[in-house]
Amino acid sequence: MDQLKIMGGRDLQGEIDIAGAKNATLPELCAALLTSHPVVLRNVPQLQDVRTMLTLLKNMGVVAERSEDHTVSLNAGQVATLEAPYDLVKTMRASILVLGPLLARFGRARVSLPGGCAIGSRPVDQHIKGLEAMGAVITVAHGYIEASLPPGQSRLKGAHITTDMVTVTGTENFLMAASLADGETVLENAAQEPEITDLAEMLIGMGADIVGHGTRRIRIRGVAELTGCTHTVVADRIEAGTFLCAVAAAGGDVFLRHAQAAHLDAVIDKLREAGVSVQPESDGLRVRSAGALALKAQSFRTTEYPGFPTDMQAQFMVLNVAAKGPSTVTETIFENRFMHVQELQRLGAHITVEGKTAIINGGVALSGAHVMATDLRASASLVIAGLVADGETIVERVYHLDRGYDRMEVKLRALGAHIERVRA
Repeated sequence: MDQLKIMGGRDLQGEIDIAGAKNATLPELCAALLTSHPVVLRNVPQLQDVRTMLTLLKNMGVVAERSEDHTVSLNAGQVATLEAPYDLVKTMRASILVLGPLLARFGRARVSLPGGCAIGSRPVDQHIKGLEAMGAVITVAHGYIEASLPPGQSRLKGAHITTDMVTVTGTENFLMAASLADGETVLENAAQEPEITDLAEMLIGMGADIVGHGTRRIRIRGVAELTGCTHTVVADRIEAGTFLCAVAAAGGDVFLRHAQAAHLDAVIDKLREAGVSVQPESDGLRVRSAGALALKAQSFRTTEYPGFPTDMQAQFMVLNVAAKGPSTVTETIFENRFMHVQELQRLGAHITVEGKTAIINGGVALSGAHVMATDLRASASLVIAGLVADGETIVERVYHLDRGYDRMEVKLRALGAHIERVRA
């Protein structure tokens, strides 16, 4: 397995490109299943999850070609199988996103219950509830979701869907399924993330009739057929936020090309309150920091967008560990997303966990050690900790990092960090 070796103590200087968003790319790849016409996606990041999704689509018979300029061309004109098998989806929860498109276009689907990061329960019952409201017959047996249309029904039917919780992938599945349904679908309690808006804009480019995306209430009027399109994936706000926290903690002056301030309001507000300079510039963000010891720790709680994102909790916690003062971090989205705390403690962090809240005594000097990544965002937090720790930090199990960050160590090296990938 690969490891990252990091020698801390260097500030970060220069500029990097923020890649396309993983959480927009994955549903947009699945959206190609909705049409027999060619679909072209630009600004596709080089991530393990993207490679896994492309392998899954190719296994179904989708023709997928990737070029060196981050462009992927897809053609689902000859889909050979409507099954997403366990061996292809066991590492990625986003595989559930093939369910809506397959059911909408072909009237049936068989999808393995998905895997992914072990950060807590992300039940698929909301997906099933919504698709059943649209007329699907769904059973869960032997580890698979089996969905079909009842006899005599050729298409899904529009419905009024109110989920019990805000679900990003659920909203995405319903958006795609409803685009080809008979009649109008109304999504209440819909997710508002920029990735939802980006998917909706792609579907509109394919001929879908969607209004209200980016709000809690989305209306979709089904159309008979969708065409192909060319779409550019939105920049990854979580990658941008991760690098904002890295510069804030390590110190420096960095320009993040393509980062969008409007997608990171809650994170940027907390960074500014801590004493970090974050300024929008043409096509990006500039972040300046004198380093964590010059900053003041900030308490926060994770909530659905546009609140503070759960996907930024671990990275910002590192800043709180190194910055001055006490703080609390409350996780409200996932019940098992403090697994990085134990690893940060190995580096010298003063953190105690009480239920859903981590209590942090900041201003400590971290020291390098062997640590182990437990999930995608936890791995990013350990890399940031290594940048500020004294001595060498070795981060193991970085395959988690590769699921969601496009060559993170290469970008950090370009900014002056002493970091290298080695084979254990």
